Amino acid sequence: MKKGIKELERLISIVKELREKCPWDKKQTTESLRTLTIEEVYELSEAITNRNNKNIEEELGDLLLHVLFYTQIGSEKKIFNLESICKKISKKLIERHPHIYGTRKVKTAEEVKENWESIKRKKRKNKGTLSNIPKTIPPMVKAMRIQEKVKSVGFDWDKKEEVIEKVYEEIKELKEELKLNDEKKTKQELGDLIFSVINMARFINIDPEEALESTNIKFINRFQYMEEKITKDKKNLKEMSLNEMNKYWNSSKKIHG
Repeated sequence: MKKGIKELERLISIVKELREKCPWDKKQTTESLRTLTIEEVYELSEAITNRNNKNIEEELGDLLLHVLFYTQIGSEKKIFNLESICKKISKKLIERHPHIYGTRKVKTAEEVKENWESIKRKKRKNKGTLSNIPKTIPPMVKAMRIQEKVKSVGFDWDKKEEVIEKVYEEIKELKEELKLNDEKKTKQELGDLIFSVINMARFINIDPEEALESTNIKFINRFQYMEEKITKDKKNLKEMSLNEMNKYWNSSKKIHG
């Protein structure tokens, strides 16, 4: 732990020095760093998805750098600093874990999560269940947060079969709108279908983003293999029929699952 604190202090010192001496670092603001921070979070997410521990370590370092960069800017403007940030998050963690720092009794991780949401609602000025969801988070993540929050107040399905039935219901409604050729309503029904599929993933404890990314990678691998085989057979993909392509596609499925 002492070595970790020593290295953290060294990094803080480097960030401060860069702010004083480097033209690029000196120019940055919380606003200019925002998109770069988002990019770092996605890079960390990719490293986690790929289970690449070396990259996870590196990306965590990049993200920590951003946290300390924001901290340094806040300290310069006298609006917040490392002490105030740590003090605030420590207080929040203690408040939201009464089963550790208080007398509350819980048995499962699900109970902890529900208790966390309950405490958050009590702390907010606007105590609406969905009043505190950030507007700028990606739609799939937002859908998950909406569903998790309404579950915390009991608005959820009882069985997975009910959730699957809801997905089929949304497919039926989408088909009906496609027949009517109403673009606006078709878009709405497609959104409802995607929301229901995400809800099903949440209900059976599968991360929909992780599942989709796994399919993305699988599709890329299959398609690249298919292209390579077609090129090797001296054929032109653009000139082939779908049936011809499917023969190669089925072959690539055997290789890439």
